[in-house]
Amino acid sequence: MESNPELNEQGMPHFDVEQLRRIACIGDSYAKLTGRTLLQANGDFAAALWAAPFAIVAHGTEQDPIFYFGNRVALKLFELDFNAFIRLPSRLSAEPRLRDERASFLRRVSQIGIIDDYSGVRISATGKRFHIFDGSVWNLTDGAGKAVGQAAAFWPPAESPK
Repeated sequence: MESNPELNEQGMPHFDVEQLRRIACIGDSYAKLTGRTLLQANGDFAAALWAAPFAIVAHGTEQDPIFYFGNRVALKLFELDFNAFIRLPSRLSAEPRLRDERASFLRRVSQIGIIDDYSGVRISATGKRFHIFDGSVWNLTDGAGKAVGQAAAFWPPAESPK
């Protein structure tokens, strides 16, 4: 999936129709699992997700899942631009020694649907470690209930409201 590298005045990529459909699935799946909205969108969910004050990431169901969305907060934490981020296998967001633990956790999410108290360590493109506390990780499903990926939401470490 190619993305237009141009950014709008808010620094948000121009998403194509398929990207917008996949981004909408992030909020739809969260609402199905929790009965709550992920955030107030006021009509443009992609723009609201992009501008959210917390990190949002999502990957697909490929054999080696690739991120297909990261908002501006996530991109800052991972030290990547959008086009680089959406080419990143999500396993590379964890240090090599923590990847088995991460994979085991994601299998648990697959079975349960959502876990709201995720804590862990992630690594940026330049090797900086950052901690996630009390994050949410959930399964993404399409309108027919087919698994299409997983998403995570978490506050930047210094800004956690808890």
